[in-house]
Amino acid sequence: MTLDKRINSFVLLGSFLKQFIVNEKNDALSALNQHFYTDFEELILRQKSYNGWFDKENVMEAIGAISNLLTREALYQWLSNYSINEKSSKNIGVIMAGNIPLVGFHDFLSVLITGNILVAKLSSDDNTLLSKIVAILQAIDSDFNNRINIVEKLEGFDAVIATGSNNSSRYFEYYFGKYPHIIRRNRNSVAIIHKSDTPKDLKNLGKDIFQYYGLGCRNVSKLYLPEKYPINNFFEAILADYQGVVQNNKYANNYDYNKAVYLLGENSLLDNDFVLLKEDKALASPVGVLYYEFYNDINQLEEELNQRKEEIQCVVSSSNTPLNTIEFGKAQSPALDDYADGIDTVQFLIDLA
Repeated sequence: MTLDKRINSFVLLGSFLKQFIVNEKNDALSALNQHFYTDFEELILRQKSYNGWFDKENVMEAIGAISNLLTREALYQWLSNYSINEKSSKNIGVIMAGNIPLVGFHDFLSVLITGNILVAKLSSDDNTLLSKIVAILQAIDSDFNNRINIVEKLEGFDAVIATGSNNSSRYFEYYFGKYPHIIRRNRNSVAIIHKSDTPKDLKNLGKDIFQYYGLGCRNVSKLYLPEKYPINNFFEAILADYQGVVQNNKYANNYDYNKAVYLLGENSLLDNDFVLLKEDKALASPVGVLYYEFYNDINQLEEELNQRKEEIQCVVSSSNTPLNTIEFGKAQSPALDDYADGIDTVQFLIDLA
């Protein structure tokens, strides 16, 4: 199965997924649609019954982001930076997270596009969408029948890619440390706000905070504000578009619980009825809570964040800095070569040959 053939298969998969974003069937995919369109459409709507965080809006966001990546131009441009050995194929065990919909897709894509065999343990929180995508990909090209194995227990692998918490990473290190591996731990994302940021900038920042209810490692969990910054500017900018997050029961329960805990502890809070702002030096805030800290020297802040880069997935800001920041509203739209934890997954896979 050549690289060109694999790319063609993923381009077709991207075209299939794109239909649900534009809400219009692609006539060129009639054979696929006959077997999968209705089932996939119904599966999207059922996600919330499987996982209360996976409402239709967030599932569609994830599908849309993936379909935007699976274009011929994007895939060839991404892979043009590598020399892929067509004759070598390894069994790659992948343990996937389930915090946001289809969060393990990039590992799925990286393993298969490089010509390797996927041995995947899916998260119980997110196993139905990717399972259906496997079936669609296998219908596109039957060669994938022997290249994708969904398992309950990893066995017979040559290397491992595992994503989890700081606690689970210790377990992964113990069991898989003797194999070539990528083991990902907890990371969080932060935003640097400047006095010159506009209401539109701050509104876009709201997407980085609230998309997927803040459950992703690319979600902003902490704000850095210039000294004496009027926080009401931030509250006003996010109010209209994001106050609806409390309509999700799981988010609302987290918000209410954390509010009660903080108030019992006599913590000082800022509250706009759907997110709590707490001044704190930590990076990882609970769901429904956003930590913040004031700064008065941007260079000093950049140095501090650089020293903590192993804890940070990305930095969001309206101005680029030596930290290689992402513009507001783009945190959850990484490019194909924007690798989690900064580890080049494709190069790791190539080096196994």
